Amino acid sequence: MTPRLLERYRSEVAPKLSQEFRFKNVHQVPSLEKVVVNMGVGEATQNSKLLDKAAEELSVITGQKASIRRARKSIANFKLRQGQAIGCTVTLRGARMWEFFDRLVNVSLPRVRDFKGVSPKAFDGRGNYSLGIREQIIFPEIDYDSVERITGVNVTVVTSARNDAEGKALLTHLGMPFRQ
Repeated sequence: MTPRLLERYRSEVAPKLSQEFRFKNVHQVPSLEKVVVNMGVGEATQNSKLLDKAAEELSVITGQKASIRRARKSIANFKLRQGQAIGCTVTLRGARMWEFFDRLVNVSLPRVRDFKGVSPKAFDGRGNYSLGIREQIIFPEIDYDSVERITGVNVTVVTSARNDAEGKALLTHLGMPFRQ
């Protein structure tokens, strides 16, 4: 079964982008390549159970097992040792990526308090978009009562767009609520 947003991309969004940017080949039309979801847990240096809980919550949010990330080098000011677990990440591709992006745009982001849209300035120059979410509790999969600590989540949407204009047009057509 193909995801709802993928069907919409193929039937509506791709033809609109092809017409808007006058692409001669269907392979030039930008698409989503992957979505990377990160959760940094700096307090994990003192309490390793926080990282386990964060990885579990990230797995529930994305539907895929989170991998633990370790520090590359020691930093004395942060009481950090090389190889110490400090965060977790999930890279989504294929059907899971489309489902997650659909839920993020249509369900989770509107649940943010005083939501006026996401910043249109968070592109990296190559059409990729990064978004910081302050609370993981905006995702409906998280049980509010079982949350021990509110943690931020970083979401990076990697597209096949060649520049920011193509990337923004793609995300706008897919329903990303950009601020005016």
